[in-house]
Amino acid sequence: MGKKNKEFDKEMMVTRSFNVPDFRATQIPDQGQGRLEGHAAVFDSMTSIGGYYNEIIQRGAFDQCNFDDVLFFINHDCEEIPLARSRRNNSNSTMQLLVDNIGLSVRADIDTENNSDAKGLYSAVDRGDVSGMSFCFRVKEDKWDGLDTEVPTRTIISIAKVYEVSAVNNPAYDLTDINARDKSALDNAKLALDNVRSQLLDNDKELDINKLRNDQEVLRAFRARINEKKNKREEGVNKYE
Repeated sequence: MGKKNKEFDKEMMVTRSFNVPDFRATQIPDQGQGRLEGHAAVFDSMTSIGGYYNEIIQRGAFDQCNFDDVLFFINHDCEEIPLARSRRNNSNSTMQLLVDNIGLSVRADIDTENNSDAKGLYSAVDRGDVSGMSFCFRVKEDKWDGLDTEVPTRTIISIAKVYEVSAVNNPAYDLTDINARDKSALDNAKLALDNVRSQLLDNDKELDINKLRNDQEVLRAFRARINEKKNKREEGVNKYE
C-alpha cells in the first residue's frame, strides 16, 4: 500500500529538469522572433532522485495546476529579465503551456532581434548545445511506496503550481537520473524522504500505542467476564447452602 502525503512539501518549491530529444528552435517568419519548443516535464518516467528514491510524475498531475503566471528563464536565473511569459496561458502571452500525452509542453516565442540573451539561447538550442528544459513547481499531493526499502518510490499525483520554466545547460536528469549538479534539488529530495519517513515512524508509534490500549481493553473485558462468571457460580453455591 502506498502512503499518500498531502501536508508535507506544500510550501516547498521543487525543480526538475529533463534532457528531452524534442527541444528545438524554429524561426518565426517576418517577426524577428525565434520559437523554442519542447517538454519541461514527462509523465510516467521513472527517475532516480540522487539515489535516495525513485520518482514518477503521474499522468493527470497537472489537471488542477495553477498556470496563472509562468516565466521563462535561462538556467533558472530569476534575477534576469524573463525571455517569455505566460499569463493565464492566454493566446496573447509569449509563452504557451500545454499538457499533452507526453507531459508539459512549452512553446516560447523569444525576441531574437532585440534581446542578445534570447538570440544566444536560440542559437545554442538550434546547434544542440542546450538540450534541456527544467521547471519549478510546488507539489500538492504525492504517494510513497516502499518506504521500508532502501530506495522507495515517490509518485507525484498532483502539482499545485508551476512558477517558471527554464532552458538549462546541464539538465539535472536525462529522463532517468538527477545528479549532484543540482545540489539544492538533492538537498530537498533528501529532506522530502526524511520527513515522510519520520511521519511514517510517528504513525507506526501511534498505531503501536493504540494497539496496546486495545489489547489492555480486551484483557480488562476478559477479566470482567471471568469475574462475572465466578460471582454467579458463588451465588449459586450460596443459594443451596
